[in-house]
Amino acid sequence: MSPEPFLALATLLFCLGLVGIVSRRNLFVVYMSAELMLTSVSLMLATFGRVLGSGDGAAMVLLMIAVIAAEAALFLAIIIQLHRGRKTLDSDAFAALAQREKEGRDA
Repeated sequence: MSPEPFLALATLLFCLGLVGIVSRRNLFVVYMSAELMLTSVSLMLATFGRVLGSGDGAAMVLLMIAVIAAEAALFLAIIIQLHRGRKTLDSDAFAALAQREKEGRDA
């Protein structure tokens, strides 16, 4: 089987994720876009592993699945905590947090 359709799908998924991260402000949408990009990288690794006849790609995909699961748990916990504090998921609402932290470091 030819790898081109898989690589095209992975490229499409990565581009969709990139557009989602750049264009949206909702933290949950940004998170889902990042997951889409990680999934596309996993698909590329699996495809290259299959084309090259090596198990390294599959091993990397399994490692990425573990990292993605841990990242999902951490990021969702952060999103829930931020939502409880500010009652919004707009990333601009949290710019003040970064500003306060920067001022705290400078002082």
